This record gives sequence, structure tokens and C-alpha cells, in this order.
Amino acid sequence: MPGLVSVKTPPDASPLTISVPEAGSVSESRNSKFTSPTPKKTPSPSTSRSRPSPDRKKKSPESPVMDESSLDNPDLGPFLLKLARDAIASGDGPNKALEYALRASKSFERCAAEGEPSLDLAMSLHVVAAIYCSLGRFEEAIPVLERAIGVPEVARGADHALAAFSGYMQLGDTFSMLGQVERSIQCYEEGLKIQIEALGETDPRVGETCRYLAEARVQAMQFDEAESLCKKTLEIHSVHSEPASLEEAADRRLMALICEAKGDYESALEHLVLASMAMIANGLDNEAAAIDVSIGNIYLSLCRYDEAIFSYQKALTVFKSSRGDNHPSVASVFVRLADLYYKTGKLRESSSYCENALRIYAKPVPGTTAEEIAGGITEISAIYESINEPEEALKLLQKALKLLEDKPGQQSTIAGIEARMGVMFYMAGRYGEARSSFESAVAKLRASGERKSPFFGVVLNQMGLACVQLFKIDEAVELFEEARGILEKECGPCHPDTIGVYTNLAATYDAMGRVEDAIEILEYVLKLREEQLGTANPDFDDEKRRLAELLKEAGKARNRKAKSLQNLIDPNSKRTKKETKRWSGLGFRIG
Repeated sequence: MPGLVSVKTPPDASPLTISVPEAGSVSESRNSKFTSPTPKKTPSPSTSRSRPSPDRKKKSPESPVMDESSLDNPDLGPFLLKLARDAIASGDGPNKALEYALRASKSFERCAAEGEPSLDLAMSLHVVAAIYCSLGRFEEAIPVLERAIGVPEVARGADHALAAFSGYMQLGDTFSMLGQVERSIQCYEEGLKIQIEALGETDPRVGETCRYLAEARVQAMQFDEAESLCKKTLEIHSVHSEPASLEEAADRRLMALICEAKGDYESALEHLVLASMAMIANGLDNEAAAIDVSIGNIYLSLCRYDEAIFSYQKALTVFKSSRGDNHPSVASVFVRLADLYYKTGKLRESSSYCENALRIYAKPVPGTTAEEIAGGITEISAIYESINEPEEALKLLQKALKLLEDKPGQQSTIAGIEARMGVMFYMAGRYGEARSSFESAVAKLRASGERKSPFFGVVLNQMGLACVQLFKIDEAVELFEEARGILEKECGPCHPDTIGVYTNLAATYDAMGRVEDAIEILEYVLKLREEQLGTANPDFDDEKRRLAELLKEAGKARNRKAKSLQNLIDPNSKRTKKETKRWSGLGFRIG
């Protein structure tokens, strides 16, 4: 599900719960406040409803023995949904409940009037999908929800609008659990449109959905769109809520996260201070302490270290007194202090805080999630990597992967960890392992619909570099070309990551003997630097020298034999001093 995603700490994935509505009602999604402005009509009790025999009442719910013709009984669907609810409540498990819910949906479908949409059918399909999700069978839930969305007709009134809205939101949550963020956002947007049509643009329930969608946009790193939605949410809540309300505090925390991601630290700090005041006014000390941690992060980004320490220590005192010394929230503050002391050059203090945090994560208190532990040790691994302890950092990343491997909705997080491991393997000269890590990360990012993100382009570039070192030159070219297309579109040609891919691609083309293509790219890069970026960059002279030598060689022999890749990337190759100067840094750039 979409959650508030911090660059510092990944969110906890909210567990799906099975909610089996009463017969005659419509299954609601997370935004349960979206209700019909007119009372719903519930079917009157029927005296003809078949009742189980006394003998069967004494037993736990079992599959009723019935043939297909019994599904035509209009009272059977509600009865089967009740059995599904009883099966869950009695501990018989979701599989038995799924059996009942599937038969209920079949009954509602057969009993529906011809040409008339059945809201009972839509409701039963929502229940079936929720049970599939509770079993981890998300792929099977998707076609069920897609079918449910097609049942209601929004033009028929508020009840139909509610059913459609609920279906889209539930489908979006399911896509999110599969890591398909873009598809989940599309579903949330459709749900929001339906809700606005039914309730108007200023209804407070619309504000809640806007914030929900904004959180999903943050997950997709679409910060401009997220900011627009969050501003709309703040406007709606300013009209309908009291000053310093909890709704406003939640909006401001999200807005602070967006501002921080965009580098607007002063605005982020302002929103966090206002959110903290609201939490204190409502007596929520732990929430205020969590905001203090975020305030400390902003101060750290602004290099205001003393103020950052004060904020962290303030939060630490609250967490220890209210939750205990071994709570993961205490460990998270230790990690932030470790990062701060590393950045201020106090490595002993930094290592001490890392060790204290790891001791807490090694023996987590009941209720601590795997995602919480994985996020913490991933941050610690970054600190160990920075203080030149790569082996310890890799061990922590591998542990984080193991914790997350079976968790739904964590594919993008896992891909990020694998990409980091790939970079570390590459820097250690373990190119085969680097390529494997990058390949796994790329596959997950493709599957999750992030193939157009700047991060995906950077990972492709990194994988291309690993392929070059393994002499897989054709594969490297394909990766560099795909990365170029993504980064040109998402970041622009002047972005440093895009320039780096240009340089890597030119070097690879030259290694393949495609001198004209290499010349074309280098001429374009030099033109960008001269006309837009400036020539003060130290890479400018190197690129200019490369281009001059390529032009000179091309003028002498346009069909020269392809330069050996061994001579380009092997540090032990016997190159002349002139060649070494021309391809300084191997001619490739690590993104």
C-alpha cells in the first residue's frame, strides 16, 4: 500500500486485513469515510430463507453441500458471506472463507436481474479479492477487482459511485503490494475522479484521498505532482478542520517530506515545526518525538549539527521513557546520531551508535516488523561503507535482503539494496557478482513499472560498466543506450548522470570500432559544455582531447580495426603513455 516514504527509513508495509461486509452493504476501501449522502436500502428479511438444520449448527462452518441449481436462491449469497465471516472469526482460516466468498459471488451473479448491475456482486468480489491478498495471492486478486470495477454504473447514484471508488482504491492497493507503483497511481486517480464527482472538490473525504494519492506519488518520486496534491489537501482541511488539527499535522509532515526531497529544507523545517506544535497540542508526545527526528534530519542537511543533536536527543529521551531502551524507534535515533557523528568526523562515536542500534535490531521487541529492521540495518550499512568497512556493509545488506525477500510490496526496496550491493561489488573488483546484483535489480524494477525512472537509468549505466569489465561489450552498449534514452527524457541532456552515460557510450563505441558514433557523441557533449554547462569542469579538457584524437585517427583510416577492449579497460595492459592519457579513468564514469 502506499505509505509515507522517507529517504532515510523505508515505511512499514500495512498488513492487509480481511473485511467481510454485512450482506447488503458495499465493501469499502481504506478511505472508509466515503459514504452515500442518502440512506442505503437494505433487503428486508425473507421468511423463505433456508436455515441450516440443528445438527449442522453444532459443527464449525463447513462447505454446504449444494448443487449448481441452489445458487439461484437469492438468499444464498448473503448466507455464504456470513459463513465466510464466521470462518474467519472461528479461526478456520482464509481458505475456507475464500471458498464461501467465491460461491457467494457466483450466487449473486446468477441472481442478478438481466441488464441490471448488482452491487451485491461487486461487494462479494471485493471480499474475494481481499481474501486472495491475505493469502499473498495478489496476482489472482487483480482480475477479480477489475471485474468488480466493471459492475457498478456511476451515473446511477452514490451507492454505485461508492462501489466503483472502493474497487479502484482496492485495486490500487493490490498493485502497490506487487510493487507496480505506476499502475496503483492510475487506479487511485480514477477513484479520486469518481469521488470528486460524487462529493465535490472540497469535501474533507476528498482531502483524505488526495493525501493518499500524494503519498503514492512520493513513492514514485513524482514530487511536483505530490506537492500539488498535498497543497490541495491542506486547503481542504483548513476549511473543515480546527487550527492545529491532526489532519493538518499529517498534511504538513507529508509536505515536509516533499520539500526535503526537492532540496527546499527551510520550507520543510517550517512545516515540521507546525506539525510538531499540533501534535503537542493534542498530547501526542511520541508523534511529536518522531517529528523531532525529522527536524534533526533537516538540520543535518543544513549542516546545523548542534541543533540536529538537540533534536535527536530530545526524541531519544521521549522514546526511551515511553517505549523502553530496546525499542526500534530508539535504534532509529541511534542510526541518525551515528550518521551525524560520521559527517562531523567523530568516527568512534559513530561506530558506537551503530553497534548500539545493531544490538537492538538483533533482539527486536515483539511487534517489530521485518521492514523496520531491514530499513535500519540498511542505513547502518551505508555508514560502514563510508568508513571503509565494505565487507561488514555487504553482510548487513545481505541480511536486509533476507528479511525482505518474502514481503509483499517491497520489490523496489529490494532492487535498491541490490543496486547498492552491485556498486560495492564493482568497487571491490568483483565484477561478476556486481553484474548479477544489477541484473536482479533491473529485473525487479522492470516488473514494478519503474523502467522510466531516473534511478532505473542509473542502474542500467552501472550494469553496463560491470559488463564492460567482463568484456560483454555488446550487452554493455545496449544497456548504455537504454540508460541514455531514459535519462535524456527524465533528467535532460545536461544532467550529470546523462553526461556520464554519454561518455561511457562514446568509450564503448570506440572500443567496438564505431568511431563515427563515438565522435558524434563527444561533439555533442562538448557542445553542451561550451554552450550551457561551461568549460570549467575538469572533464572538459579530457573529452576535448579524446575527440581530437578520434578525429585524427578517423582521418587517417576510417575503417581501422576495432580497438581491443582489453586495451581500454585492463589496468595491466601494455598501453603507450599517450593512450593512457587519452582514456584517463578508463574512459568510463561510474554514476
